[in-house]
Formats: sequence, C-alpha cells, structure tokens
Amino acid sequence: MKNKKRGFWQEAIRVTKENDPAARTGLEVLLTYPGVKALAAHRFSHWLWRHNLKLLARMHSQFWRFWTQIEIHPGATIAHGVFIDHGSGLVIGETAIVETDVKLYHGVTLGGTGKEKGKRHPTVRRGALISAHSQLLGPIEVGENAKVGAGAVVVSDVPADVTVVGIPAKVVRVKGKKDSEKISTIEEKREASYHASHL
Repeated sequence: MKNKKRGFWQEAIRVTKENDPAARTGLEVLLTYPGVKALAAHRFSHWLWRHNLKLLARMHSQFWRFWTQIEIHPGATIAHGVFIDHGSGLVIGETAIVETDVKLYHGVTLGGTGKEKGKRHPTVRRGALISAHSQLLGPIEVGENAKVGAGAVVVSDVPADVTVVGIPAKVVRVKGKKDSEKISTIEEKREASYHASHL
C-alpha cells in the first residue's frame, strides 16, 4: 500500500514530538510552539509572495515576527517537516532553501553577506542540524545530515554527513568520527572553493 503523504500540521506535530522530549501532545505542540506557528504563518506569506502580493506578504511575515520572534522572509522556500526549537532570534533570508527534517535552533541566521542579487542565502539539505546561534552566510550549501555546532560561522559549503564548529567553521567529524585524513582533505577542498568564489 502506498504511503499517504502527510499534511503540514501532521508533519509539524511529528517532527516536534520526535525532536523535543518535552512535547507531550499534538494539541500542546499546536498551541505552544512558536516554531510551528512561524512555519504555518510562513506558508501563507510565501503564497502571497509567489502571487506577487509582495507588500502584503512582508506585512504578514512581520506581524508573525512580532508574535513569535522568528523572522522568515516570505520568499524563503521551506519544506514540510522542518523543526524549529525555541526559535527566538532565528532569521531566514529571502533566497534560503530549507529541506525536510532540518532542525534549526534559536538565534540561527540563514543570511546573506551583502548586496548581491540572485541566490544569496544558504541552502540547507535534508536532515541537517543547525545548532543555536550559528550564522550561515551567503549562497552556501549545507549537505544532508550535516551538523553545524553552536555559535559557528559558516561561510563555505558543508559536505553531507560532516560536523563543523568554530569561527570560521571547520570540519571536526565525518559521519560522526574523527578521521584526520578525511577531515584534512575536506577542509582543503572547502578552503579552495571559498577562495575561488571570492576572487
């Protein structure tokens, strides 16, 4: 039998209960989790944005920013099944893309680096974890199941299945292990890519 696709609310409850042991019931999730409210509001803001009602979309998103302390630009593309824990101070920029099963914590910024046009915010792939107060800047990509440590500043791509920490963020684990040789190879590629994109 084919799996039935879950709707937004079912996914929101599922990911919240899976990721937060304090979430006891679906009703509690719907009534008390600001991340769920912000993501639900974003769906309508994004619809307005796509239908060229940009001022109305911005006004709607700013209203919900006031209530949730989470700022999501109406142009951002966010899949069902994203989990925002606490969320206060979280910012997601206009051209950001966030895939399903991504976890975002309070104080995270998916931001730009200046006044560039076009794609200027991060893409966060399926299953990535972005810890509290991390700053991801520019049109970078965070790969599937990657982890970004708390307070990290990420300015270059993060491959799938690695953990980065620090300012600027450096790879410290590959698939959960400290493999010095692999880490060194990945860091050399990240460094070369960063310098090539800033010439």
